[in-house]
Amino acid sequence: MYYYCPTALSRPREHANPDGFVEESHSLPPREKKSLPVVLSIAGYDPTSGAGVTADIKTIAAHGCYAITCITALTVQSTRGVKRVEMVDSRIITETLEELITDFKVAAVRIGMLGSAEAVRTVAAFLRRNQPENVVLDPILKSSSGADLIFREGAQAIKDKLLPLVDVITPNIDEAAALTGLPVHNVEEMQVAAAQLHRLGARNVIVTGGHLDPPVDLLSRTSGHEVKLYKGERVTGSSTHGTGCAFSAAVACNLAHDESLADATRDAKQYVFNALKNAIALGKGKGPINHLYRK
Repeated sequence: MYYYCPTALSRPREHANPDGFVEESHSLPPREKKSLPVVLSIAGYDPTSGAGVTADIKTIAAHGCYAITCITALTVQSTRGVKRVEMVDSRIITETLEELITDFKVAAVRIGMLGSAEAVRTVAAFLRRNQPENVVLDPILKSSSGADLIFREGAQAIKDKLLPLVDVITPNIDEAAALTGLPVHNVEEMQVAAAQLHRLGARNVIVTGGHLDPPVDLLSRTSGHEVKLYKGERVTGSSTHGTGCAFSAAVACNLAHDESLADATRDAKQYVFNALKNAIALGKGKGPINHLYRK
C-alpha cells in the first residue's frame, strides 16, 4: 500500500521511493509457525464424500492435521449404494506413494479400501520399504450398503501381507468375523476374535461394535494381554455412512498428535459419536456423518 507524503524524505522510520511515496509496512515480528502433522490416507474414492479419501480429508482437517492421499479404487455410488468399482493400476499406486513419502514427513497412515490382492501387495511393499509410523488399517471388505469391496483373495492377502506391518487394525464385528472365521456378536466373542487377529500377526486390535446394543468398542493390545472396553450411546438416524472410515482416520490423527493408543481410541470414538449426533440429512439413502461438525 502506498500513500503520498511530501515530507517522506525527512521521516527516518519510513522508506520513501524516488517519487515521494512511502510504503506502509504491515509486517509483524517473525514468530515460529506450528507445523501440521501430515496424515496419509490410502483408500478408495467415494463420490458422495461420505467415506474414502475425500471423507478422510475432512476428518484429518477436523483434527488439525494435513491430509495427503493415494486413491486405490474408483467407485460409482451414491447414498443409495455402490454401483461399480474400478481398480487403480498398482503402478500408479506405487508411484503416488513413493512420490508423497519422499516429499512429506508422514506422521500417520490410514489404510482403507484396497479392493484387490494386487493392491494389498503393493501397499504392503510400500510399508516394508519406508516403514512409516502409526499405520492404522481399516480392513474394508464391504460397503455399508452390503456391496463387496474386495475380492476373496484380497481379504486373504490382508491377513498374510498387511497385518504384521501395521500398528493398529480396526475391524467392525462383521469384518472381525470374516477375517477370523469366528462368530462375533458380543463382547466375549470380540475378545476371542481379537486374540485370533493377534495370532495372525496384528499388534494392536480395535474391534468396533457400533451395531451392538449398547455400542461398545474393544481395544486389545500386546497380543491380547491388555484389553479395554469403550462403551457408548446409540444415535438413531439415517446419516451413518462412513463411521468406520472416520473412526480409523481419527485414530491415526490422534496418534499423529502423540496420543497414547488408549486415548486415541477414546477420542476417536467420541469424535464419531458427535459426528453422528450432528449429522445433517443429505441424499436419498444412507447419508454421511458430519465430519466437520467441529468447524
